[in-house]
Amino acid sequence: MSTTMQTYIDEAEKALLHTYNRYQVVFDKGEGVYLYDIEGKKYLDFVSGIAVFALGYQKKEYNDALKAQIDKIIHTSNYYYNLPAIEAAKKLKEISGMDRVFFTNSGAEAVEGAIKTARKYAYLKDGTTDHEIIAMNHSFHGRTMGALSVTGNAHYREAFAPMIGHIQFADLNDFDSVASLVTDKTCAILFETVQGEGGIYPATKDFMRRVRALCDERDILMILDEIQCGMGRTGTMYAWQRFGVKPDVMTTAKALGCGVPVGAFLMTEKVGAHSLAAGDHGTTYGGNPLACAAVCKVIELFEKENVLDNVNKTGAYLENRLDELVREFACVKQRRGVGLLQGIVFDRPVGEIIKRAMDEGLVLINAGTDIIRFVPPLIIKEEHVDEMIDILRRCIREAEGERQ
Repeated sequence: MSTTMQTYIDEAEKALLHTYNRYQVVFDKGEGVYLYDIEGKKYLDFVSGIAVFALGYQKKEYNDALKAQIDKIIHTSNYYYNLPAIEAAKKLKEISGMDRVFFTNSGAEAVEGAIKTARKYAYLKDGTTDHEIIAMNHSFHGRTMGALSVTGNAHYREAFAPMIGHIQFADLNDFDSVASLVTDKTCAILFETVQGEGGIYPATKDFMRRVRALCDERDILMILDEIQCGMGRTGTMYAWQRFGVKPDVMTTAKALGCGVPVGAFLMTEKVGAHSLAAGDHGTTYGGNPLACAAVCKVIELFEKENVLDNVNKTGAYLENRLDELVREFACVKQRRGVGLLQGIVFDRPVGEIIKRAMDEGLVLINAGTDIIRFVPPLIIKEEHVDEMIDILRRCIREAEGERQ
């Protein structure tokens, strides 16, 4: 590492709150599926800003759309209408099949809105405020207090107790564990269609359908968190669409804006008419013209460039190549995932391998201590998968060699 790079890192450590153990690199620019640090070193990006930069870097049409909007207007507040928000809401309804949209600034904010929606929906039915939400163990929904309260990892929550109350935790894909927690006070069942941070666990079709039937029977809201697994990453615009099991409320973010901070929670017309009303919820920046211009262009480019077709084709290829590593290395125990949201499970912590990969020009992240997660831009090709596998295989071999 050069003196200049280290100087910048040292300055950052003096100024930024230390809530991240950052990798020792300062990125400067991107091009396609590659990143470049301030020294000009090139890195193949299989993180995409944690499943955000779905269209890759320096997409001219995307950049031009944002520049054009900046030259018009960036912010007006939600006391007024703006054309990009109207168009973005229309496009988002079309790709999701939902009916009502509330734009936020992040995924965590979208989860907060979904929680409030469920509690207001139940409150309007019986006038009480002791309703319960069932969430899942090993889930991750964000770091704000409400989102943290439904995150099924006690380690994330323990220092910040007490959380918001009346949250129960079941196990993903164990319907009986969900059903056993349902009471007359249950107002929502909330889970990620594919758990991301918790270990790359996809919900099964049977589980989805049984939860949907239970919610219909008891007038409970089914809330799906599609923040990481949505926007095409699993091969459909939203992961639940693979099964045709529609939620009552859905959250989305990350690739929705491809780098511009924007999220949303969406709901059916029924929920929209019987939950949040004027004065119940708000945001200063949410739905601003710049963010919504990004959403409009992202959805347009997904369709224009057949991104879903590429995810299904390249995702299948990635699965096959990762399965090779499972067969080749005893330390690689399993592959899990769907489309271009994949993970391989090791029999040990993966931090050293990820660090080696960074040194070799490959950007990877973990999902838990023993899982390497793969969330590349959705425009990657088979050649990029091959390049990644070659580097990763070499890093695993080197790490194995040092252990012997």
